[in-house]
Amino acid sequence: MLYWLGEQLLDVYGPFRLFTSHLFLVGAGTALACVFTWRILPKLWHWLPRDQGRAHAVGAAQNKGKPVGAGIIFISIFIVVGFLFVPLGTRYLAALGCLFLAMLVGFLDDRYEWSEYRMGLFDLIISILGAMVVCQMAPVEVWLPLIKTPVIVPPWIYIPVATCLLWMTINATNCTDGVDGLSGSLCMLAFIFLGGALYGIVGHRDIAQYLLVPHYNEGANWAVMAFVMTGCLVGYLWHNANPSAVLMGDAGSRPLGLLLGMLVLACGNPFLIIVVAGVVLVNGATGLLKVALLRFFKIGIFKQVRYPLHDHVRQKWGWSNTQVLVRFTLLQAIVTPLLLILLLKIR
Repeated sequence: MLYWLGEQLLDVYGPFRLFTSHLFLVGAGTALACVFTWRILPKLWHWLPRDQGRAHAVGAAQNKGKPVGAGIIFISIFIVVGFLFVPLGTRYLAALGCLFLAMLVGFLDDRYEWSEYRMGLFDLIISILGAMVVCQMAPVEVWLPLIKTPVIVPPWIYIPVATCLLWMTINATNCTDGVDGLSGSLCMLAFIFLGGALYGIVGHRDIAQYLLVPHYNEGANWAVMAFVMTGCLVGYLWHNANPSAVLMGDAGSRPLGLLLGMLVLACGNPFLIIVVAGVVLVNGATGLLKVALLRFFKIGIFKQVRYPLHDHVRQKWGWSNTQVLVRFTLLQAIVTPLLLILLLKIR
């Protein structure tokens, strides 16, 4: 909205050109989302359902009775601020709509505790919609590790592959939400790295050309979305720091996972999910693999490892919640720049 206003009012008053600056939109949008979330969240969380404690989860009793489903508050703030600061277009409005749908489904699960299969089906539908939004039903130029020349992928191949990636990121992020601040902190790191890549690498013509990656004209627009969500997470984590006062619930973790996957797809390299969210995948997605193999194929692997992995290190190794948060976050913060350099340069 502000970008459009800047274009309309540029000839009226010169300083309105700031509204057409992506750097301004990133800074102002991030700050506003942070302040709104920080201020509004504690005023509304008494309306949220209360956590009933997850069966078999380590430390579930510590969170029992806390407000859960805070995602419906900070994701709503993200949608409003995103509407104001992200340059408007059909694709971004559709992306915000997908995030709203994921938030709504997640909140209903927080309140009514739907079955895994029902949630899996909803996640699949939302993932298909998200994949269609990113590719716009047109061929997509994708760059891959170890291959210098980008590949043109038709939508009938792109959509199924993108759907699988989005479904995985939604559920891996949801599984990671079991320690105060963990899922939010890891996602915040991922959004910062993705925002930087979208704005300064694939969204910058000269740098993209130097690094032999495709240049995407709309990369900076996606970057604004990434940083606005970062601002929301900063405001949320202020209240979610151990010991937390409020929990994001599925209403937060599912749209976070969806946006994470969509931003990776917007970067043009699906393998980037390993780079920016490797800890989320190891912590959550490997547990999904273990359960799927055991439940559907009767194959038992990693029997001595408890998943999500944060439960294993707390129960078997005696790590505190703070140790899990700090160590997992440090690991992701160190590994991501190294892997990103390798991904970009060894091609």
